[in-house]
Amino acid sequence: MRFNFESDTPIYMQVAEQIEDAVLSGAFGEETQIPSTTEISVTYKINPATVLKGMALLAEAEILYKKRGVGMFVSKGAAGTILKQRKEAFYKGYIVRLLEEAQKLHISQQEIVKMIEEGKADA
Repeated sequence: MRFNFESDTPIYMQVAEQIEDAVLSGAFGEETQIPSTTEISVTYKINPATVLKGMALLAEAEILYKKRGVGMFVSKGAAGTILKQRKEAFYKGYIVRLLEEAQKLHISQQEIVKMIEEGKADA
């Protein structure tokens, strides 16, 4: 996990995103326990309440669940839930804005596809 303390993104949201990334990469599989609030806070020098707030976001989204007295675990289907949420956010945050700007600039769908293909080739 890596945290950017200079970022505009709150640390608790970065905690949630880092855990999501670990679930997507397979580092935390379904039904596996994730590191405790204390482990994360000590390792990364983050306030335990901040870590807990990030985990609470994921519990609300049913990505994590708590086993009382044991810890937090990855829910079944968590990766699929994360992918769905992120695809929706990508669509709303990027695609809609891209299409609006393309319309203003009179850029056709074919031109957009060509630009994307060129961008992929350069990456």
